[in-house]
Amino acid sequence: MRLSDLVNNLPGSQIYNPPYGEFTIARILRETEGRSTPVFREVKPGYVGVGNIVDTRLKLYRYLGVGRDEEAYQKLLAAVESPASVERVSTWRDLYRTVDSLYELPMVRYYEKEARPYITSGVVVGLGLDGVYNASIHRFSPVGGRKAVVRLVPRHLHHIYKTSVARGREVPVAVAWGVHPLVLLAAATSPPYGVFELGVAARLLGGLKVMELDNGAVAPFLSSVVIEGFLTSEQAEEGPFVDIVGVYDRVRLQPVVRVERIYVLREEAYVHYLLPAGSEHMLLMGFEREAKIWRAVKSVAPMVRKVRLTKGGFGWLVAVISLDKSVEGDAKNALLAAFAVHPSLKIAIAVDSDVDPDNPVEVEWAVATRLRADRGLFVIPYVRGSTLDPVALNEEGLTHKVGIDATRPLDVDPVLFERARIPE
Repeated sequence: MRLSDLVNNLPGSQIYNPPYGEFTIARILRETEGRSTPVFREVKPGYVGVGNIVDTRLKLYRYLGVGRDEEAYQKLLAAVESPASVERVSTWRDLYRTVDSLYELPMVRYYEKEARPYITSGVVVGLGLDGVYNASIHRFSPVGGRKAVVRLVPRHLHHIYKTSVARGREVPVAVAWGVHPLVLLAAATSPPYGVFELGVAARLLGGLKVMELDNGAVAPFLSSVVIEGFLTSEQAEEGPFVDIVGVYDRVRLQPVVRVERIYVLREEAYVHYLLPAGSEHMLLMGFEREAKIWRAVKSVAPMVRKVRLTKGGFGWLVAVISLDKSVEGDAKNALLAAFAVHPSLKIAIAVDSDVDPDNPVEVEWAVATRLRADRGLFVIPYVRGSTLDPVALNEEGLTHKVGIDATRPLDVDPVLFERARIPE
């Protein structure tokens, strides 16, 4: 499915027309989060921009064909554990035109101190020396008409890159911009090395076709823009850029992509503007981790009601777990399980089932009225956390983690914790 087909069927779209100022698109993305899907006509001739296509759970669950959290978690985890095969197509070039320079693409800057425009929702497919394909989302920014710098973190594509460069090889890559939201969701997952994330997307979508490129990489069929090239041993400065926690990531030397070809759909190409540190960023990045927390916690405390990676924690660093305890210790076991399955997690809070994790006031109320710090608060010192944490002790994310049991003690009269209600 073309991204344009999906957007045209989305309720709540709001059309915008040029001219656009330098940060107009970013401002509109922020203003419309959770309310509408902005569609930016003619961001450049032949291109339409769209954003906030997966900024709410309602939209995500619509794409997944589910109605509630547990169904979504189960469907995603099943796809990760049992991916489908992708179907290769070789006759696709007639659907595309080529452009000569990255600067012809409608990339934008999102925040004032960013050095260059970015593609923020590009799915990078890399091919390893061992024949393993990896698909993951990486920010991508031009440093020339046919060169770009890409930010790699120490995960599978980074491993492919390091092993290839050590052997004197370049990594064939395809960068797909303007894809189905479930392709983005799949690319944001972390299956074991060797599991192709586009196979996860194929399972979620009921099938996925991919285009074979000349360099050996593949890209989802009908992606709006496909950039074919090679990850090289050359490096360039990347950043500053705003990452998930809403502060500027530092400037680093990162790998350069040598671009061979740039393909753009001949029909209007819909490109996806994903606001860094916005709701889409948080939901896509954190949703699989939330599903893993739910499954892990359910194995040690079966009466789990809801799990949330919170907006205040940027969908990554803070989790709230709602559950019914059967014995003392259930809440702490749940918190430890959450830390184990999501190593980037910094703060985990357990609350009773009468507290809504989506409501920060209720969570704070639970901490204020049900936490006894002498037995409900614990610190896990000197463990690896998130490299995105600005106060981590080193670049590897070494940190101290905090668990908070804000559930009511079972050895105290429950009447003391009953929430007062006004009858209808």
